[in-house]
Amino acid sequence: MSRLVVIGGDAAGMSAASQARRLRTPGELEIVAFERGRFTSYSACGIPYWVGGEVPDRDDLVARTPEEHRARGIDLRMRTEVTAVDVAGGRVRARDLGSGAESWTSYDHLVIATGARPVRPELPGIDAPGVHGVQTLGDGQALLDTLAHARGRRAVVIGAGYIGVEMAEALINRGYQVTVVDRGPEPMATLDPDMGRLVRRAMTGLGITMVSDAEVTEVRTGADGRVSAVVTGDAEYPADVVVLGLGVRPETALARDAGLPLGDHGGLLTDRTMRVRGHENIWAGGDCVEVLDLVSGQQRHIALGTHANKHGQIIGTNVGGGHATFPGVVGTAVSKVCDLEIARTGLREKDARRAGLEYVTVTVESTSRAGYYPGASPMTVKMLAERGTGRLLGVQIVGREGAGKRVDIAAVALTAGMTVERMTTLDLGYAPPFSPVWDPVLVAARKAVRAVEQRG
Repeated sequence: MSRLVVIGGDAAGMSAASQARRLRTPGELEIVAFERGRFTSYSACGIPYWVGGEVPDRDDLVARTPEEHRARGIDLRMRTEVTAVDVAGGRVRARDLGSGAESWTSYDHLVIATGARPVRPELPGIDAPGVHGVQTLGDGQALLDTLAHARGRRAVVIGAGYIGVEMAEALINRGYQVTVVDRGPEPMATLDPDMGRLVRRAMTGLGITMVSDAEVTEVRTGADGRVSAVVTGDAEYPADVVVLGLGVRPETALARDAGLPLGDHGGLLTDRTMRVRGHENIWAGGDCVEVLDLVSGQQRHIALGTHANKHGQIIGTNVGGGHATFPGVVGTAVSKVCDLEIARTGLREKDARRAGLEYVTVTVESTSRAGYYPGASPMTVKMLAERGTGRLLGVQIVGREGAGKRVDIAAVALTAGMTVERMTTLDLGYAPPFSPVWDPVLVAARKAVRAVEQRG
């Protein structure tokens, strides 16, 4: 009998363990999983909606409890942190966070699914009570506890990426006065600035104070030691609670110390089977790895639960004796702030320039439904196409209800390597309650065709 050891009890790790268990019986494969936290298999993406009150209970975010995993034949050890990987010896060292006891566990197959950690800049006061990162269920509970006992109703969010804008919405829903401080010129740096400007206008319209091109220099505390303000180079913003929305980095210190290969973004490097490069029996998946961008051909770090679950399924299939591969991503993401939907897939303009691609861009204004049908809402679609070939490079969409998920049309087209001309013939569903006769994405594709022709 062989042994699979899994480091990390969330999406990638437990998907790998569960899939391997489906394919191989306990008599064939022993599975031991280590998780340093108190929860397994939960939706980190749902935390802002739990904090904001749209998801009523923490347990609603848990897909499978430790007890359920154990009932399926997985030896899951909670509150246990792996502190070292001995690659040559084929073993890991783990410490029980309750008792402090340490022990070694050997493996025939190892899965590293250590996730990512929130970016926490080294600033005065950054660790003061009332300053919160939001990555785990424990983080979300700590933030809710602070909100329940805060002295006032002033919140500052540092950073305006996905987590930043989602947490701004959550705090607005909780009745807080919200200020978002960001170092970039526009929120949502995953969009081009012209599209980010639309997000800014909508957030300002919701009563959120937006502060751009501002570098935070200090988190100031009061006499009680708790956070009292966020300080930039030329201003100070009072705060009873501060939320960090500066993104995440791969949690790969353990892998680095073990001598495993890391990429330019700090994530583990794997092949298409999710096997760590150069190591036959070590696998990795989730937010701790880098993935291939199918549009640019470059490696990227993208922390999303959708990818993590796919990675886990692929790893579990391969460990279980099957064969599966993960070809890469096109960089699709969708979010919202109140009723504004924000979506993107593929490359931004600066991504295309970095990849050495010549491109054209077009932007169109359209509606989610036929203009005469009640409830039609405006949306803006921006499309990038490769100059010369007309290959679709990227799409960004900002609008109201019905806008965000339209990005999936472009995601499929990108994955298929379609040209914008080919996109114009897509047979999409139409009825006035769902779309204009020409879907906004196809309107953008038609305009992109003309732009490609004009640019030669």
